[in-house]
Amino acid sequence: MSTVLDDPSARTETLTATAAERLRATMAAVRLSLSWLGVRKTLSAEQKAQAADAFGAEGKFLSAGKKLLDTSHPAFRRVTAVKNRVVCYWKGVTLPFPEPGLRLIRQDRIDAFDTRMQEFGQELSDAVLALDRHYDALRSAARQRLGSLYNAADYPAILVGLFAIEHDFPSVEPPNYLQQLKPELYEQQCRGVQQRFDEAVRLAEQAFTEELARLVSHLTERLSGSDDGKPKIFRDSAVENLREFFERFRRLNIGSNEQLDRLVIDAQRIVRGVHPQNLRDDRGLRQHVATEMARVESGTTIPRRDPVGRAAQHRRPFPDHPHLATARPLAEVQPQCLPPLVPLIPQPPQPRREIQCGL
Repeated sequence: MSTVLDDPSARTETLTATAAERLRATMAAVRLSLSWLGVRKTLSAEQKAQAADAFGAEGKFLSAGKKLLDTSHPAFRRVTAVKNRVVCYWKGVTLPFPEPGLRLIRQDRIDAFDTRMQEFGQELSDAVLALDRHYDALRSAARQRLGSLYNAADYPAILVGLFAIEHDFPSVEPPNYLQQLKPELYEQQCRGVQQRFDEAVRLAEQAFTEELARLVSHLTERLSGSDDGKPKIFRDSAVENLREFFERFRRLNIGSNEQLDRLVIDAQRIVRGVHPQNLRDDRGLRQHVATEMARVESGTTIPRRDPVGRAAQHRRPFPDHPHLATARPLAEVQPQCLPPLVPLIPQPPQPRREIQCGL
């Protein structure tokens, strides 16, 4: 006899609900915030008026700024490289969550994440100290390049303390006290949390699907056809990045989309035991992998569900530093239809607690 699970849409909803419950029980929210020295500044009204005169324009219709430091200097680039590695690591071990600046991390990975972030913090401190040793030279170069636009007040005395990496684990569950004070509001908040985790499942599916499509498409393009009669050149990373994706998918997959699971298994089977040099040396293998990967690529057009908008959230955790660029949580997609997870009743003072995640 037919059951409701025979309906593909019903089965999809069931998988999504199960995956959302699993996410809620095994994951925690993690927020990454970066504080960085601002290296660009808008020109004053007087300076913009002077610049506008050169074009016969009005200053109020002109947007202009100046670059305070040469960010291409090797010492500055080392500082920027730390930031890039931090963001890549944060995204690599987490799943998206539909609140700005938050992502989901496995609870059993929190200790490892915290340790790695402390290591990144030390790397950043070392890089900033090295940059500070070149700071006088960078300011002197800026003075020459900016001419009359140079203003010593734009530059802090030292750079130490003006770059920072912060992370925390905010709770995304309704506060327990609300259940006693306002049960109906507590239930509303619980429904909002459930909607967010349902959306998190869809965001995870979308992110994995898009990344798989991009990696497979790149490898297929490199293996197909030729340039001037010769096989196209491709880097080892075209294969290695796929293998890294398989490992990340294994660690973070929430089992909500059977079609996506099959596509990943197929792609993994195709390149299992295949080394980049084999693809360069063996034309038959090259063509076989290209053909099979093209088949996988055609299957990555999994319909997206419930498109969402984007929003950003800003804050200034270091208001005493006028030279510090706005520090902000790194924003993720934010559905506009979900109710905000903010109690309407003031929360009584509570002692600092470890993050709570789960039903």
